[in-house]
Amino acid sequence: MPRPKGFDPTEVLDAAVGTFWRKGYAATSAQDLVDGTGLGRGSLYNTFTSKQHLFQEALRRYEETSATRVEEMLAGPGTIRERIRRVLMDVVDDETGEPSEHRGCLAVNAALELGGIDEEVTARVRHNFERVENAFYVEFAAARQEGEIGANRDPRALAQFVLAAMYGLRVLGKTANRQALTQVAETTIQAL
Repeated sequence: MPRPKGFDPTEVLDAAVGTFWRKGYAATSAQDLVDGTGLGRGSLYNTFTSKQHLFQEALRRYEETSATRVEEMLAGPGTIRERIRRVLMDVVDDETGEPSEHRGCLAVNAALELGGIDEEVTARVRHNFERVENAFYVEFAAARQEGEIGANRDPRALAQFVLAAMYGLRVLGKTANRQALTQVAETTIQAL
């Protein structure tokens, strides 16, 4: 009979997300993961088999929390523009709030570091982006049907546009100030 685990794998993944998010994949050492998760190397690798597998699971966990957050904001009250503003300003708040670590988005960071190099990470990041894009698409399609946006507006193109703006804010957030990020968010809303 297998011995029960003495830790919560979700808590370990959340801790791993934070470690990878702060340092990136390549710069995160096994010791960083041990320190970040509180697990010994044996427990960590017996559970997740490798740093790469742990990173993939951390990306999956990050998607669960970040994409769900966007979906919940989009499902809230208000016009399509108000709900998109809420999502974009949430990004601005994350990037400029106190204390801000200017971490950006773990999925974007992974895409920049490993996209096109590691097929599994690329696929996981693509899935994350598609999930958020589809959440935007559903809302734009409904807004077009309800007459909130013009019938000539392509909901998929609008979803991709807002997705690019949102992740662009994450990248800009590493160096730009709140005023600049807010201007990008407001210009995006005006373009809708």
